[in-house]
Amino acid sequence: MAQLNFGGSIENVVTREEFPLEKAQAVLKNEVVAVIGYGVQGPGQALNQLENGINVIIGQRPDSKSWDKAVNDGFVPGVSLFNIEEALERGTIICYLLSDAAQIQLWPTVKKHLTPGKALYFSHGFGITYNDQTGIIPPPDVDVFLVAPKGSGTSLRRMFLQGRGLNSSYAIHQDATGRAYERVIALGIAIGSGYLFETDFRREVYSDLTGERGTLMGAIQGIFAAQYAVLRERGHSPSEAFNETVEELTQSLMPLVAENGMDWMYANCSTTAQRGALDWWKKFRDATLPVFNELYDSVSSGNEAARSIQSNGQPDYRVKLEEELRELRESEMWQAGQTVRSLRPENQPAVSDAIEI
Repeated sequence: MAQLNFGGSIENVVTREEFPLEKAQAVLKNEVVAVIGYGVQGPGQALNQLENGINVIIGQRPDSKSWDKAVNDGFVPGVSLFNIEEALERGTIICYLLSDAAQIQLWPTVKKHLTPGKALYFSHGFGITYNDQTGIIPPPDVDVFLVAPKGSGTSLRRMFLQGRGLNSSYAIHQDATGRAYERVIALGIAIGSGYLFETDFRREVYSDLTGERGTLMGAIQGIFAAQYAVLRERGHSPSEAFNETVEELTQSLMPLVAENGMDWMYANCSTTAQRGALDWWKKFRDATLPVFNELYDSVSSGNEAARSIQSNGQPDYRVKLEEELRELRESEMWQAGQTVRSLRPENQPAVSDAIEI
């Protein structure tokens, strides 16, 4: 484990240089990693482990679309793909990757198979942190830890195939065997993490829920919608409004920020853009700071967890979700986005293909 200085704050991190894949393979050589859930994180984590030489199996309902997806991805029924109960019985490390609501429903079944010495692995601190609402309280004789990739399972998989790594946090909630640290780090390396930084379950879920509702999804959609509306109301076309609001940010500027930092991006844009950005960023910070404080308070109080459990546990959840997503999808801004994306050069036919001979 290395200690890195992040702006004066010392943090514990583990890199792939100090904990290479060969070491992870050695730690996990006698383990059976049972991935329960093949939806958001499951496919990326399972496939990356499989291709890294880890003995990984999938637990899924045989009559589900996820079962069919696992088969299409190369998992073999009766060999590396089983019904949930059989996978839980076979697994020595249970990767509990169902949605938060589904984890609550399946917990009695999972707990029954957590025999002494096994490990319970999460990629989110929700179930443990809010256990007064979820009922997820593991027995004391199993390891409990998490690896939380800082991105979607799709991004984790894509970056793995590119030979890159998606950074992840890790945390140990319970070390019953004395091997929790080496197990969690080995799994973090095996799923394709770039580097791993230390946290705990509470901090992971607080930061994660704040981020999802904030700059990662909720706030960014709100800011997009507000700027797009202002430009349209002031007479700009849908194409111009979308390009200036979304396309330039996502396709041009954010990749530069990711590679070099915001200061570099500021230094390498026009002097007019520099002056405007430096003059206005603090106004946006001051305007949104109260909203972020309100959001964090809602997360830390458990209100956001209660809202998620109540909403996502309803039988008509998927129907209502689709209605809300349709509202986004059919808004003028994202209809314009669909058109703009189709006009990107990589989505256009080659010149020879476009000409009729």
